[in-house]
Amino acid sequence: MDQFLVFTVVGLSTAAVYAVIGSGLVLTHTAAGVFNFAHGAAGMLAAFSYWQLAVGWGWPVPLALATVLLVLAPAFGLLVERVLMRPVQNLGEAERLVMTVALLTGCIAFARWVWDPNAPRPLVPFFSDRAALRLGPATVTWHQAVTMAVALAIAAALWFLLHRTRAGTEMRASVDDRALACLTGADPLRAGRLAWVLGIQLAAVGGILIAPTVALDAQQLSLLIVSAYTAAVFGRLRSLPLTFLGAVVVGLLEAYLAGYLPRNDYLPGVRLAAPALLLFLALLVFPHRRLRGRDRKAIPVPMPGRRGSLLLAGAIVTLAVVFVTVLDENAVISYGVVFSLGLVALSFVPLAGLAGQVSLCQLSIAGVGALTWGHLGAQGGLWAIVVAVLTAAGVGALIALPALRLSGIYLVLGTAAFAVVMDRWIFTLPAFEVFGVRIALFDQGSVSVTGPDLFGLHLTSPRELMVLAAVCLALTSLAVAAIRRSRFGRRLIALRDSEAAYVTLGGRLLGAKVAVFALSAGIAGLGGALYGMQQQTVTAEQFNLVAGLPIFLIAVIGGLGTIGMGLFAGLAFVVPTQVLTGLGPWAHDLSALLIALTGMALAHSPSGVAARMRDQWTPLARDRVLMPVLLAVLSACWAAAGLGAAPGWYLVVLAAAVAVALRTRAAARQPGPDDVPPEWWGVRRPWRHDDGEVLDRALAAHR
Repeated sequence: MDQFLVFTVVGLSTAAVYAVIGSGLVLTHTAAGVFNFAHGAAGMLAAFSYWQLAVGWGWPVPLALATVLLVLAPAFGLLVERVLMRPVQNLGEAERLVMTVALLTGCIAFARWVWDPNAPRPLVPFFSDRAALRLGPATVTWHQAVTMAVALAIAAALWFLLHRTRAGTEMRASVDDRALACLTGADPLRAGRLAWVLGIQLAAVGGILIAPTVALDAQQLSLLIVSAYTAAVFGRLRSLPLTFLGAVVVGLLEAYLAGYLPRNDYLPGVRLAAPALLLFLALLVFPHRRLRGRDRKAIPVPMPGRRGSLLLAGAIVTLAVVFVTVLDENAVISYGVVFSLGLVALSFVPLAGLAGQVSLCQLSIAGVGALTWGHLGAQGGLWAIVVAVLTAAGVGALIALPALRLSGIYLVLGTAAFAVVMDRWIFTLPAFEVFGVRIALFDQGSVSVTGPDLFGLHLTSPRELMVLAAVCLALTSLAVAAIRRSRFGRRLIALRDSEAAYVTLGGRLLGAKVAVFALSAGIAGLGGALYGMQQQTVTAEQFNLVAGLPIFLIAVIGGLGTIGMGLFAGLAFVVPTQVLTGLGPWAHDLSALLIALTGMALAHSPSGVAARMRDQWTPLARDRVLMPVLLAVLSACWAAAGLGAAPGWYLVVLAAAVAVALRTRAAARQPGPDDVPPEWWGVRRPWRHDDGEVLDRALAAHR
């Protein structure tokens, strides 16, 4: 009984922190209509800032707290609301989701860039010099007492704000109907601004309160938000009392698991993954209302032509050949993962681009493919690649079953919880047996991965594996393009536009979701297997949730409905990272920060930049005079690089300059808008508002 009381006190103290953070999350969603994935990251930045002021620079604790909570946190909230969220406020849920995911990635990268993650930064609990309070057989530290008192005070203040003040009524009314709220004299912009300021302040309070009890690590502190997610889902993203109840459940569960969980090699990860498991169960069990703001403008998915798809496949293989003939061995190892990670990014196209099912666990599924190949493909048999793809597809099909119950933000939360469970528990399991069959995952370490046997050759060199990955990416891109042109692809787009209409017209919702999740997971599994071959050794940290967020962001930046997004994502993720890494250790996390900033800048443009780039370069590709000139210049630069006649960077700059100049010339050679025949309006030039009237007059004149 004494031990039970001790764990209860610890659990309630932790629950108080989760309640504070979760209440800020609910406040932001209730008042601003945004589910902030970066809420925990804001608390993490507040904790680092408090350490810097109070410990790093030796400021008095009251002054450091006042600076963080009353100056830095409100300023950060105003910045997020004004610069990031307001431009996408009138867009759909997906755009706001991408913005907060980009903010989460950027905050983690910024913290790692500014504060060395390898340096310890301990924080002293509040009033640590005072004797602990006695509560029967249990003791309560002053830090725990302060934490619980702050949580109760915040609960009372928030309830009073939302239900007894005009500002609170204004915040709630602005989300229900912004136009109607304006007619009553409310100011939705002011309400959203206040919600973001208060939400970030609550995140800062939670981050500072929990930082002394955990390691001051950017990723760990940011992922504490998973527990707050669970508490917020208990409250259905609306109710503060239920959110506090959910926080108590999560906090006590973690404490009791830490104290009473049997000690063996298989269960330690359960305690770490308990909040994510509870979140997943809560999403499945609790009834959920449709999230407000879910309606969105349908994004057109371009129809890839057969000729364009073949050109894309040829460009992928040609680029791989250029890499292996120009780059040295070390550079090939560094840049070789362009095509395997491009496959992981390509898996978003059928799932999110066509079917509208956003998933944050694609890299975790890629880890399943890498593991399967690593254990079964030790002898190089190609059958193991097929098994790796099928195993990953099976995992995707299992995810699709609860996905039938979830949609929108709830689906994203479910897939994020799945990724956390895989990272904290499943991937950490030691080897075990099922019906006499030994199953080994990472076995609490790393897994060695080798290349396959192909046509009697054992592919082991980085150059061979790069070409193999490029061929797989090219063939998979052709397959995805064929799916987009097929009846199944049209059904997926109909599913994305309206699930209710899809079912009404005779579609089988379960079958379609299982099929697209399995297809997407199979592509990710293939990418993971190839990635493992190129890395030769893989660990669980390479496939966690945070590692997968930049790939998701680049996929969104490129355009989730664009077939060429796989190649774009691979290049955009790997090339800047390698270039910046060569600048020195200070630039280690700069690439992730730049990806996040780009995602923030382009979240309001859901069509992506890959489609824009294709439209910009199409005139040059169709020009029968300038295109051969470009190919000749590129071939000459390739030959010069292979012979070592000039520095590689010089030839790259020269080729890029010539390509841009020729593209500009090709665009100038295009026929003007008035020279395009009417049947090509909207194809060879953009459709204009007066085109319909012009055509109507022309048809009337010929009647």
